[in-house]
Amino acid sequence: MSGKPRLTYFNGRGRMEPVRWLLAAAGVEFEEKFLETREQYEKLIKDGELMFQQVPLVEIDGMKLVQTRAILSYLAGKYNLYGKDLKERAMIDMYVEGITDLTQMILMFPFSPPDAKEKNLESIKERATSRYFPVFEKVLKQHGQDFLVGNKLSWADVELIEAILAVEEKIPAVLSAFPQLQAFKRRMSNMPTIKKFLQPGSPRKPPPDEHYIENVMKILKM
Repeated sequence: MSGKPRLTYFNGRGRMEPVRWLLAAAGVEFEEKFLETREQYEKLIKDGELMFQQVPLVEIDGMKLVQTRAILSYLAGKYNLYGKDLKERAMIDMYVEGITDLTQMILMFPFSPPDAKEKNLESIKERATSRYFPVFEKVLKQHGQDFLVGNKLSWADVELIEAILAVEEKIPAVLSAFPQLQAFKRRMSNMPTIKKFLQPGSPRKPPPDEHYIENVMKILKM
């Protein structure tokens, strides 16, 4: 195995996409192994690779990490994206938890029954524009800095730009009432490591399609 982190997951966004985003923002190259069959998944479990019989799995620094939150907090700490002290870390954690509440809705949306999709999309729009985006609009305005915590890129900034772009894919005008978030999006999208990740051919995954959904459901027997 090379010195690069190795990511094992489905060939799509899901719970691994925030990990890809965080590594990319930190300028860290990584390798990926994609699960394509139920047998591959069962072998990981049988071999004891998955502590709780769940992916994502990230192999790094001699460890086999599972559970998305644990993976992300380790990477944030390792790559200096977790604030300068406990107070900043608490703020980052708080912002990340809030953003995750929104991204969880986006994560589950492709698996909605067809007759529920319109209602679920409306819920995403309502939550984004009335609960989550107003918070970060206010934080950025009051903080008066380019980033959410301190004046340095953190895990929270990476989570927020990922969430903004994911919501915009479904609701293009969602930022129309949020000038601070519009400016934040421009700044973040032009950071060299993130700009590279947003280019075609990067490890960033496209929105889930029917093939991805069918593959996940087949492997996990959903």
